[in-house]
Amino acid sequence: MKRANVQLSVDGIAVEVPAGANVAAAVAQLGLRFRRSRSGEARAPLCGMGLCFECRVSIDGIAHQRACVVVARDGMQVQRDD
Repeated sequence: MKRANVQLSVDGIAVEVPAGANVAAAVAQLGLRFRRSRSGEARAPLCGMGLCFECRVSIDGIAHQRACVVVARDGMQVQRDD
């Protein structure tokens, strides 16, 4: 039987999202900003389809992953660049 939810970690905070949800949904559910620009401005997803790169995070130690196009998996470790 397929699980209805998956659990992952964003900056060490456990979060549960529906199976099939993307990593951006997990970060947004926690109410966290995604990253900061070089000038210090808060950045967040803009396009929602991987074109703008504003939702970049590190996933399981791999930097610059686009959170809006990566499906959340159980045990995934996400780090924001904040």
